[in-house]
Amino acid sequence: MRRVEQHPILSIPTVQPEDLVTFDFEGTKLQARKGDTIASALIANGIDIFGYTEHGNPRGFFCAIGKCSSCLVEVDGVPNVRACITPVREGMQVKRQVGRGRPKW
Repeated sequence: MRRVEQHPILSIPTVQPEDLVTFDFEGTKLQARKGDTIASALIANGIDIFGYTEHGNPRGFFCAIGKCSSCLVEVDGVPNVRACITPVREGMQVKRQVGRGRPKW
């Protein structure tokens, strides 16, 4: 897992089992800390590519404030969800998005 576990100045609390949630990414069960965004949970699990452009170029974490659309993913069948500002929750289904995403009506 890619997280800061020790810091020379900040106190980082030990994670307890009740502080974790499990979610699905592309068919793989991953764990995250309660309060994580989808983006921080993916990065902590070693996943840097969140989707692809219409031309096949990889997209991922960029602005971290929900403005750039580089982190768009599909969550529970809903496209165009900004991974950088959306909290991860127990049981959510996350998939990489290709292109702009099409609403499923």
